[in-house]
Amino acid sequence: MVLVGVDTGGTFTDFVFKEGDRWGVYKLLSTASNPAEAVLKGIRHIAGRGNIQIVHGSTVATNAILERKGAVTALITNKGFEDVIEIGRQNRKDLYNLFFRKPDPLVPEKLRFGINCRINCFGEVVKEIKEAEIIEVAEKLMAAKVESAAVSFLFSFKNPAHEKKVGEVLSKQGISVSLSHEILPEFREYERTSTTVINGYVSPKMKTYIEDIARETGTIRLRVMQSNGGSISGETAIRESVRTILSGPAGGVVGAFEIGKTAGHKKLITFDMGGTSTDVSLIDKKLPFTTESVIAQFPLKVPMLGIHTVGAGGGSIAHIDSGGSLKVGPESAGSDPGPICYGHGRRITVTDANLFLGRIVPDRFLGGNMKLYPENLKSFFRKMGKSIGLNEIELAEGILSVANAVMERAIRVISVERGFDPADFTLFSFGGAGGMHAVFLASLLNIPRVFIPRNPGILSAIGMMMANIIKDYSQTVMLEPQTGDLETISRLFMPLEKNGLNGLIQENVNHNGIVLEKYLDMRYRGQAYEITVPFEKNFIESFHRLHQKSYGYCNRERTVEIVNIRLRAKGRTQKPVLPKSTVFSERVASEALIDTRAVVFDGQKIKTDIISREKLVSGNIIEGPSLLVEYSSTTVIPPHVSGKVDEYGNILITL
Repeated sequence: MVLVGVDTGGTFTDFVFKEGDRWGVYKLLSTASNPAEAVLKGIRHIAGRGNIQIVHGSTVATNAILERKGAVTALITNKGFEDVIEIGRQNRKDLYNLFFRKPDPLVPEKLRFGINCRINCFGEVVKEIKEAEIIEVAEKLMAAKVESAAVSFLFSFKNPAHEKKVGEVLSKQGISVSLSHEILPEFREYERTSTTVINGYVSPKMKTYIEDIARETGTIRLRVMQSNGGSISGETAIRESVRTILSGPAGGVVGAFEIGKTAGHKKLITFDMGGTSTDVSLIDKKLPFTTESVIAQFPLKVPMLGIHTVGAGGGSIAHIDSGGSLKVGPESAGSDPGPICYGHGRRITVTDANLFLGRIVPDRFLGGNMKLYPENLKSFFRKMGKSIGLNEIELAEGILSVANAVMERAIRVISVERGFDPADFTLFSFGGAGGMHAVFLASLLNIPRVFIPRNPGILSAIGMMMANIIKDYSQTVMLEPQTGDLETISRLFMPLEKNGLNGLIQENVNHNGIVLEKYLDMRYRGQAYEITVPFEKNFIESFHRLHQKSYGYCNRERTVEIVNIRLRAKGRTQKPVLPKSTVFSERVASEALIDTRAVVFDGQKIKTDIISREKLVSGNIIEGPSLLVEYSSTTVIPPHVSGKVDEYGNILITL
């Protein structure tokens, strides 16, 4: 069997594969019009139609939201609550923007339907639902050619009977149905409805995508990466597509966590710079989780890894704003037309700036398998530079400085703004463009070490192969616990435990490999937000300590509430073993030195070694300035900085 990890990005689609003891990597340009084309082309290149197991990080759900190209979706809710998703909350993203407008809801007003039924906050039926009214709504959906329906009734997390009845009727009409008590059985109707609508909006697209891949590859052994750092079957991903929104970036964070832990680094700031965007995350000995996220200004309340994204990547376009300032991103050249140096682009990108300064070796790009056109750059740099009074080199370095500043701010959001000192962490850099910027970012943030794994350009795909199978379950309980309430709370977890065990068994997980983790969403009575606390003997004291850490104070005299209980059902998978180096030498072998050439640093052209990373061995010390070239990425080690290869082939750069 061939195990294949696939990560679809905005510019490149990455593959890593393992057959027996043989490892391989492959990259090709993404196909924006139909991402499946690049995926299928890569799989055919690797394994044809053989016995394949695929773990895939997909951007289908994300792009459907961002581009507003999801299914025609309807919302069915209680009569009088049809406009919940439009009213939303009173807060707004740009507080002082007088022209601020909320985005249009994913479901227009004409496709929002209210049914005259009601269940109260205790789960009691106040007004029974009538099947005739459901059938009437179903006929309207058919007439409007609705592809998917999101059903979200008040207090369905207490009693889902009405939602189930609507689901039965609509399913008979061939309409894809998302029920809120299955997607998010928690209180706060706006967030629950929004999350259910997003699931309904993207599920038909995901269904088509997954079925196309399974059919073309001749296999149904397809797993999809979730935003929570675990994988699920393709069948589950079709039903609960909302859980795959940050599919690709989550794979990178999991890969960084596992590789960093193996190499002895447990406090990491992950820096994933790809072609379109940069994703950063902070790992403090464990993977970071959140249950409150936003995509395209729509709330998304499912468990996700804590990842912050900015529009700065290798393909980010440089431009001059109306005030004459140099800006970079968030618009990207993508894979088509791509940067100027790819041969078709007409607008300068970060990749073009790196190439112009000599920090990319053209004949070594993608292992020499992709031709670059450095001769196309000079006229574009001269023209833009002249418009703002800079020469070509000043403009190129300015573009990189602006891009670095954008990424620096992103790292400050997840570290300094949350009470963490970046100096206590190691910057774990990956992504196709990460190695060219990592050392400069670390210098800006006073991070003492930069960690560059093997094959950094395809690390997200590697992380998907390392991910466990994870299913998350939750339930609103609204309980005021006492210290001795462990048995009462344990009983509340029993239905979730049953669902978790059954869910993992359906995912073909061996019973011996199942781990159930229990958590509580807790707050002081009267607060509007919760803190997630592990369910253990001293959970109330744990809550006070976490509240102190998060907000700077706690009050042990105040009444504490448990709002939600959470269960994480984890099925352990067999992880690929990272090979150790059998050779040790401090001195870099002569055959690793490919060439020397002039590279620009701080406005000066400096003689720089070009080193083949594949020929480095454990213990090698690399002095800057050097460019380390490999198939998936290039690493820039500037002057007065050195790096060392560890026993796993990773490079640790010390500033």
